[in-house]
Amino acid sequence: MGGTTRRTSERRGPMSDAAPSAQIGARLRSVRQASGRSLASVAQAMGISSSALSQIETGAMQPSVNRLVELVGVLGVPVSTIFDGHEPFAPHFEGEAGAVNEPVEGVLVARPDVTDAAHLGQGVTYRRLSPAALPGVDWFESTYPAGSSSSVDGAMLVHAGYESGHVLRGELTFEFTEGSVTLQAGGSLSFAATRPHRVVNTSDDVAVAVWLTLTSFDVSGTHDGEHPA
Repeated sequence: MGGTTRRTSERRGPMSDAAPSAQIGARLRSVRQASGRSLASVAQAMGISSSALSQIETGAMQPSVNRLVELVGVLGVPVSTIFDGHEPFAPHFEGEAGAVNEPVEGVLVARPDVTDAAHLGQGVTYRRLSPAALPGVDWFESTYPAGSSSSVDGAMLVHAGYESGHVLRGELTFEFTEGSVTLQAGGSLSFAATRPHRVVNTSDDVAVAVWLTLTSFDVSGTHDGEHPA
């Protein structure tokens, strides 16, 4: 079929009554950026042009149901991410210049007093533990003051990859759409980060946890009760 026919199908697809084009496009762009994927790489995986994907993200073109399902599949998130208020999460770390040095060639060292940190709402802080960014891996420490949470308005978070956390201090509650898990110091958990989730510190003390997120991890073959390879 020609390009004109496809554009008409995209613009007038069944999703047109579910949410405005601009809203869907903005959510898709946020999810893509949170996953670390470029516009070109996602467009290539879908077999469409970067221009066409850009039109979907800006709201100039409304995706059909099939196109939307294909797009979120490439991004590794459920379709509900676009409509159910799940916020894509990708902390932006800001570090002081010169915080990392190379005393031995090929060996990067970070000083304990100066590390990359992302300061979020309610005093929540994420601190990168690796001296430099590791391709496909995020290794960081999160600090949750008493009464704080990962989202002020109670929205669930989603992002790419597979996540494993270990509580070092205090107590944290991990909320999912299916239920919640509360862990004290020494407790650990793992889950697909595309599963909507929220972290809450309901205690009166500060809670600290260490996280390892494999951003390129494929959980498509992982089922309930099974452990990833």
